[in-house]
Amino acid sequence: MTGSGSMELIKNRIEEKHPGTIVYNVNRFESWSSLETMWHQVLEIGMDVANISSKHPQGINLIGYSQGGLIARGIVETFANVSVNTFISLSSPQAGQYGAGFLHIVFPGLVKDTAYELFYSRVGQHTSVGNYWRDPYHQTLYESYSVYLPYINNHIQSAKSEDFKKNMLRLKRLVLIGGPDDQVITPWQSSQFGYYDANETVVEMRGQDIYLSDKIGLKTLDKTKRLHIVTVPGVNHFTWHMNVSIVDNYLLPYLD
Repeated sequence: MTGSGSMELIKNRIEEKHPGTIVYNVNRFESWSSLETMWHQVLEIGMDVANISSKHPQGINLIGYSQGGLIARGIVETFANVSVNTFISLSSPQAGQYGAGFLHIVFPGLVKDTAYELFYSRVGQHTSVGNYWRDPYHQTLYESYSVYLPYINNHIQSAKSEDFKKNMLRLKRLVLIGGPDDQVITPWQSSQFGYYDANETVVEMRGQDIYLSDKIGLKTLDKTKRLHIVTVPGVNHFTWHMNVSIVDNYLLPYLD
């Protein structure tokens, strides 16, 4: 639910610390338009990123915050003509979302237990949140209705599955940043591909099928030392991108 304006601090700090680095801040889908479907945002923003990438054949670095990190991964997987060296996912629901903290900002009347009734429907899939809402108690409905997350996670095989994985494996670095005090991404481990099992117990990334079966290349990236899991306590979801020390300590070291 953030817009490009709130990413200015990160942009300015990178430029200050890395003189000569060109930082592009893509300003599409601001405010409520961020509720448009994930595929629509991936394709639109992806065109912008592809144009930027074409000017930098040596490769670009991509940072996505919150929902933006899930859109950014969709771009990495979908656009073979985008050459990304380092992709940093900053507190993004990479394995899905099942929590009220996020819901109440967007859909104040919904509670997480029954949100599936809206999201796992044709209407619900016309919202970005519906596209990555992953109710651990309604897995079959999730697989039947969700048009985004189960596909980019190769949970459901498609004609694009091979390309999705191949494009992820072109990354030189994948950095997954999250923390236990986020209070919005639920479970917070989703920012690092951990998620609930059917009993709402969190299983870390390395115990997940997406990793064990190497569905999108996470295991390969890990084994080749290209996957970096970064856990930062004491950071609320709405302050990750507004905090200079986060940029200095957790973003800049991966952008050298």
